[in-house]
Amino acid sequence: MSTPSSSNGFSVLRHRNFAFYLSARVLGTLAVQMQSVAIGWQVYQLTGSLFDLGLIGLAQFAPFLLLILIAGHAADRYNRRNIIALCLVAQLLCALALLAFTVAGLGVVWPVFAVLVLFGSARAFMMPATQAVLVNMVPAASFSKAVALSSSSFHVAVILGPTLGGLLYLAGPGVVYLAAATLLSVSVLLMRMTHAAPQATSREPASWHTVLEGLRFVWSKPVVLGAISLDLFAVLFGGATALLPALAHDVLHTGPTGLGLLRTAPGMGAALCSVALAFFPITRRVGLWMFGGVAVFGLATIVLGATGSVAVALVALFLMGAGDMVSVYIRHLLVQFETPDAIRGRVSAVNAVFIGASNELGEFESGLTAGWFGLVRAVLFGGAATVVVTATWALGFPVLSRMDRFPHHEKEEAARAEKSAGAA
Repeated sequence: MSTPSSSNGFSVLRHRNFAFYLSARVLGTLAVQMQSVAIGWQVYQLTGSLFDLGLIGLAQFAPFLLLILIAGHAADRYNRRNIIALCLVAQLLCALALLAFTVAGLGVVWPVFAVLVLFGSARAFMMPATQAVLVNMVPAASFSKAVALSSSSFHVAVILGPTLGGLLYLAGPGVVYLAAATLLSVSVLLMRMTHAAPQATSREPASWHTVLEGLRFVWSKPVVLGAISLDLFAVLFGGATALLPALAHDVLHTGPTGLGLLRTAPGMGAALCSVALAFFPITRRVGLWMFGGVAVFGLATIVLGATGSVAVALVALFLMGAGDMVSVYIRHLLVQFETPDAIRGRVSAVNAVFIGASNELGEFESGLTAGWFGLVRAVLFGGAATVVVTATWALGFPVLSRMDRFPHHEKEEAARAEKSAGAA
């Protein structure tokens, strides 16, 4: 990491659009994280099925996968702020539907999965718009700080959300859904208070050629392809967080509040890591940092599967979050700085496919393997597979693993050197 910059990591909040956007995102994330604890615990209490825990992820990922490339084209053609606001409204409707099902006395789980399909659809449109809009919210010189602060704030919500969700669940899942709906309502209002961020828009009609433009761009850039595919396959096998309700109940012998703390630990690790990155941004040995972060994630997953101690599990989950944050930070900067604004939504959609697959599909994989050969073995297998993927990608993408500086920093230095040589 570099030495701290002259301006502190929070100076980026002087930009009004970014401040309101960040507030809306934090509250929306807090609501979703609270809600996720209630959904997981409620479904497991109703069915006691590990497979159903995996289906929670699949119900969100299937519509996400079908819609994400179209959503990327929409993010390049329409105002990204408006798309985010509409998606927050859809998430609000999901929270209200879950509240209604609970008040009515939910006895089966299929209505929950139906709501999660709607949630996954909204997230498909929200993710590329959210990733692409950030670079339009702040000047280019402040973008790395905005990425770090956005990530740290996001993970603060990830920290608080599960804990609050677990505590509120003691009063019943309906209380959790009501609180989530309230936070989402405020989030919608805050997002509407931002001004439309200037962006380069595409007026090309939707077609397979235009929709797949982001995929063609990613395929042509080995650095970008290697970074986002590493996340896909590493976290695909390391998605043990989907099994936390079962681990908490069956292995660690703790309740909803303990589950909330376990869900909080990765966010705590990621948040503290991202705060450090806001003040000490990574500028050298970029490739080594990224692969090291993913390796830490895999090794910590193995520890999580091997322990029966809540304290050790919390430390392992903390390290998983910190390692993942380093990888996310580097990947986000690579993708956004290497992509022209006119196709940033479509490239962000491709990135979102990889992220979504590594999360929701990874959760389904974890539930499936746990059903096949047991809970603990599934977590151990996932961690070991993540370490193997890290080593394989380091060998398969040497241009990425040996990268010292971000490409845009190298271009800036070359331009300054050329300017100095011309002046001389």
